[in-house]
Amino acid sequence: MAELPTLDPARSALRAHVLQHALKVGDFTLKSGAKSSWFLDTKQTACRPDGIVLVADVALSLIPSSATAIGGLTMGADPVAFGIAAVGATRGRALRSFSVRKEAKDHGVTGRIAGALQPGDKVVITEDTVTRGTSIMEAVDAVIAFGAEPVLITVIVDRGGTCAAMAAERGIPFAPMLTAPDLGFGYGT
Repeated sequence: MAELPTLDPARSALRAHVLQHALKVGDFTLKSGAKSSWFLDTKQTACRPDGIVLVADVALSLIPSSATAIGGLTMGADPVAFGIAAVGATRGRALRSFSVRKEAKDHGVTGRIAGALQPGDKVVITEDTVTRGTSIMEAVDAVIAFGAEPVLITVIVDRGGTCAAMAAERGIPFAPMLTAPDLGFGYGT
């Protein structure tokens, strides 16, 4: 593991939590099929009360004041979006949360969006960990199709380093809370 870069206090505290609770070292096969010596189960941070408060501390410093909603592709985004919205509410920041279903529902409230997203919302797209960026972009497309506007993409950890270019191509700011190098690893390793 490489020397860890210096981070601001909020990111440093989040990094410590991720390293303690979410990082696994060994032999892993990633969703992409690639082999890796490390794996992140960042739900171990997002689903712990102390962890989600640390996530919210960083996220709320990144989210533009124009944002009105936060969400992303279920399952990875759910605890992150719901937790940030809940903690934000205690700090005077009103963000409605939602999930993007993997497939459209054809009964009850139909479509891919579940939750409090409204057409015209300024949306933060989130996820726990991003490696390639395809799930994030799928959420972006669903939000746009719904009639809302993505204004930021943020994730707990950018593991792969490719999402920034994909976001830039779509004209959406990308601000990860942490990156693979912040955790002492290279992108794509």
